Amino acid sequence: MSREAVVAGRYAKALYEIAAQEGRTLEVEQEIRALVHAFYEDKDIQKFISSPKISEAAKWEALEAALGGRLSKPVVSLVKLLVERGRTGILPELLNRYIKITGDAFGLATAIVYTTYPLSEEEKSAIADEFGAMVNKKIRVLNEIDKDLLGGMKVRIGDTLYDGSLAGKLERLEKSFRRQAL
Repeated sequence: MSREAVVAGRYAKALYEIAAQEGRTLEVEQEIRALVHAFYEDKDIQKFISSPKISEAAKWEALEAALGGRLSKPVVSLVKLLVERGRTGILPELLNRYIKITGDAFGLATAIVYTTYPLSEEEKSAIADEFGAMVNKKIRVLNEIDKDLLGGMKVRIGDTLYDGSLAGKLERLEKSFRRQAL
């Protein structure tokens, strides 16, 4: 395990403990998720945050102005600390660790479902029920659009990938034919 992963785990545990005391663990998770999305989806923000030419104080001032009242106090404090210490790069791992801690505490697992189109709430519920029975946990479904899929879906729960995509099915069929031909 890398040093960054260990550090991210410590920050995630501390943040979880604060959020749990306030009864806001899931809300804090959503805030961190939105923050990671903003930091890593916008190349300009990413360049700004990672630039060694810009002081930590200037970075924090800009972030504070941009975030202005949108995040809870624990998340704002975390972001300020990460900026001051030059550790904003651990945010994605911190989010992963926080999700795991929250999931373990609540008996939840997160299923990232890759499809070619946005899932309806009914479809998300059906997926949560089916995979929840498989892993014996309550499932939270996050839908990711993957335009590279031909059809079907892929579901990732933790380190396990359930490939129900059309390409995956064709690949398994091809392997089956090769084994029978031998």
